[in-house]
Amino acid sequence: MNGLYVVCGATGAIGRTLCRKILDRGAMPVLVGRNSEKLNILNDELGGSCSIISDIDFSKPDEAGKKLTSDLKGETIQGLAYAVGSITLKSLKAAKSSDFIDSYNLNVVGAAEAVKASLAGLKKGGSKENPSSIVFFSSIAARHGLSNHSVIGSNKAAVEGLTLALAAELSPSIRVNCIAPSLTGGGSEMAKPMTDNEKIAEAVAKAHALPRLGDPEDSANAASFLLSTDSSWSTGIILPVDGGRSTVLK
Repeated sequence: MNGLYVVCGATGAIGRTLCRKILDRGAMPVLVGRNSEKLNILNDELGGSCSIISDIDFSKPDEAGKKLTSDLKGETIQGLAYAVGSITLKSLKAAKSSDFIDSYNLNVVGAAEAVKASLAGLKKGGSKENPSSIVFFSSIAARHGLSNHSVIGSNKAAVEGLTLALAAELSPSIRVNCIAPSLTGGGSEMAKPMTDNEKIAEAVAKAHALPRLGDPEDSANAASFLLSTDSSWSTGIILPVDGGRSTVLK
């Protein structure tokens, strides 16, 4: 693994862990996020040599895409990870149309804009013989029916659709894959309403064939693999990182 890897959502639990994995493999992450203070703290933790792109808010995907395009102009990029997202848990009755639209903008349109912003660099960094790589993040809820998950489930299913469409459109010089985790603890801000509740966390852990919650390391390891040449003949796959929950009944 070498060259530049753009990590959108770098200060999140999975994003920051992935940045460390990229450095460990001898490559350089580009830290992308909203909060410059958090990005600078992360950069210091990583040794202070990473490039930072701040004030990128993918809840406003058009603006984010334009700024990221400008900031990445001229770069040669080997990989892009879109580790940005939201978990909106509401019953269908309680969910407003704005919940669906806001989630779609962040999870799906934001991902598409991140790809468009990085596309020139990814084309420079990839070839038919050695393609560059894109990794998205879905959720077990995209394919596994769960109550109160209509917002996040439908939007993460769209992320998986985007993965397949772009895997076809951008081949052979760019690979596109997706990771579908189950509930992940380990400091994930999005999951805290569930992971901070001991009873809920314990019940969810027991629902897995491998009975624990996910850890950011689990998803970051999978993303690092899919970004690297170790997975050079893999594109258009949705990789479950879910302790068997989507496939094994307990």
